Amino acid sequence: MTVVTKKVWTDEELMRIKHEGKVELVDGEVILMTPAGAEQGAISIDLATRLNNFIRRHKLGRVFDAQTGFRPRENMRAPDISFVSREKLPEGSLPKGFGRFPPDLVVEVFAPNEKVSDYEEKIAEYLSWGVRLIWLVDPNTRTVTVVRSNGERQVLGERDVLSGEEVVPGFKIRVKKIFE
Repeated sequence: MTVVTKKVWTDEELMRIKHEGKVELVDGEVILMTPAGAEQGAISIDLATRLNNFIRRHKLGRVFDAQTGFRPRENMRAPDISFVSREKLPEGSLPKGFGRFPPDLVVEVFAPNEKVSDYEEKIAEYLSWGVRLIWLVDPNTRTVTVVRSNGERQVLGERDVLSGEEVVPGFKIRVKKIFE
């Protein structure tokens, strides 16, 4: 991970950074993130596809990929998958720049050397923004840690069913299917 000097960044400056991975802005530092590995990328796209198909079919809002930045405050984060309810989206068109609103659901899919403790800062920030539901997908343990808006956590194993709860009502997937 490479860190660039702290400064106040405009959205336009951040969008002009040339980098083949994700970029996040944390406390004035631009964090250049490496591209996902094959396993991580495949899990992300499969889960995003299932989630997107459900959300579009039920007209609940929009799903965004890992290249989409959200900046409701100073920092800008780019979750692996995110969902924003239609109530938060501008009528008729999507913003050209970063989302200045928090997603309702954030999904992070771990790389081979990552674990939940590596995401504590992000979890706290997402919750402070008002993110209602977080899914931390861990291919290493084949589990999903669910973090709710009140901070409550639940770890789901392969036999359990992951639910969109009240954030994506009706969406369900067996955890095992996420890793197939």
